[in-house]
Formats: sequence, C-alpha cells, structure tokens
Amino acid sequence: MTLCFLLDTNILSEPLQLQPNPGVLTCLENYREEVATASLVIHELVFGYQRLPLSRKRELIERYVYGLLNGGLTVFDYDQEAAIWHGQMRASLMAKGQTPSWVDSQIAAIAFVNGLTLVTRNIKDFQGFEGLSLANWFD
Repeated sequence: MTLCFLLDTNILSEPLQLQPNPGVLTCLENYREEVATASLVIHELVFGYQRLPLSRKRELIERYVYGLLNGGLTVFDYDQEAAIWHGQMRASLMAKGQTPSWVDSQIAAIAFVNGLTLVTRNIKDFQGFEGLSLANWFD
C-alpha cells in the first residue's frame, strides 16, 4: 500500500492512554499499512518516557516505541527539502504575526514534502501552513 498519513505524537501515543479514543484506534488499525511518522515524533516519545522514573509505565512506553520501530513503521527524517519549506513557511507565518512551534513546524514540513496528510489532534497548531493536508482522527 501507499503511505498516506504522517502521525503526530498525540495520535501515535493514543494506544497508551488508559482509555484510548476508539475512533483513533480504529483508524490506526484500518490504515496501519498507510501510516508513517517523523523522527521528531520519535524524539518526543523517547524524551517523554526518559523523563519518567523507572517504572512499569516507563517500560511499557519504551517497549511500545521500540515495537513500532522494529515493526516496520516508516520514519521520515527532517531533510534538506523539509528544511527549505520549513524556513519559507515560518518566515511567511511570522510576517503575519504568527509564531508556530519549532517542532510542529518541522513535523508539518516533513508531512508536506512527502505528500502526506498530517494526522493530529491539534489541528489549530498547523492550520497556518499553506498546502498542508490535515486530519483529526479524534472527530
């Protein structure tokens, strides 16, 4: 199958919630062959669990992240093409008085240059990026 979706941290981590959103879980299952993520999302997940004290929760999250990576989840890097688009979009948004998050901007750039729909719960954080396709599986 063709990759269609780039998953943001809040989507990729949803299965770890005590009561995960059933709609998100259904989409993750239905589109499992069409999803990818960004290296920055992996960073956010690893950074998040590394800050936790040694515990069952930390071990569970660590196993989940490495299970995704070892299970073949495609991870896109922030490359030259993404950096150029990112710089152009941040400059454009800042000229309009908007200051998007640095990491969110990088994730948006990775989705855009790879022709993927960015799936996130935080649609408003990404709405200013011209041409970026967005989806919210929580709806």
